[in-house]
Amino acid sequence: MSARILDGKALAAEVRTKVAAEAKRLTPILKRPPGLAVVLVGENAASVVYVRNKARTTVELGMASFEHKLPADTSEADLLTLVARLNADPKVDGILVQLPLPAQINSARVLAALDPMKDVDGFHPVNAGRLATGLPALVPCTPVGCVMLAKLVHPSLAGLEAVVLGRSNIVGKPLAQLLLQENATVTIAHSKTRDLPAVCRRADALFVAIGKPEFVHGDWIKPGATVIDVGTNRVPTPDGKGRLVGDVAFTEAVKVAGAISPSPGGVGPMTIACLQANTLRAACMRAGLPAPNI
Repeated sequence: MSARILDGKALAAEVRTKVAAEAKRLTPILKRPPGLAVVLVGENAASVVYVRNKARTTVELGMASFEHKLPADTSEADLLTLVARLNADPKVDGILVQLPLPAQINSARVLAALDPMKDVDGFHPVNAGRLATGLPALVPCTPVGCVMLAKLVHPSLAGLEAVVLGRSNIVGKPLAQLLLQENATVTIAHSKTRDLPAVCRRADALFVAIGKPEFVHGDWIKPGATVIDVGTNRVPTPDGKGRLVGDVAFTEAVKVAGAISPSPGGVGPMTIACLQANTLRAACMRAGLPAPNI
């Protein structure tokens, strides 16, 4: 048995095509292109590449990109001042503050300072609360991408046994809320879960976001299950360059699962595509327009 490989790049391309069409439709209505502001503090190598990709994709899809690159020693007060300015800027529909932030800055305070209607990462407490209570909200991009990938296999997730391995505010918790909205039966597992392999083996759909390279082995997976691997970890190689792997031991899992998302090439491309979609949703919300058809 060899699992179906869920191509996040191809699905992300479909999302981007819809985003571009909606951006083209919205621009004359708004009398300007939808705009995304990305704030980067410091020179974290992975963040620099990620921000560059976000900015390039934003422009390619017909939206405005506003990049703000600040030195690593930026104070929290100065960053909050910038956030307040972006909150008030009518050309900016979405604001993304790239994490992690330097140690001198309290991330929670910065995220709470964002206008919830511009919070395209979906991390503001207002958006988290609206998601938890089933109200319309801007939802974190990675969990949305995970659900979209799972729906390539299961158009309806209703009644499925879903296990989410990881309980972060960024992925695990919002993903569980989205799965509940899809009427799945949801278990959140974590480092304190007893007999973790047995819990994972219950899953018809297993979502792994624990941040540990190749943590989940093939014998943890129910035969035929769908596995969505959120992790991206760099591990050493003899040539010193390193390689990227997921949180799932792919070569083992692919022999057991019915479908699996690779890492890289699975959830990662979906995260950026869903960010662009969230920017359009924010633009529509702020203008009192119906949500875009994405």
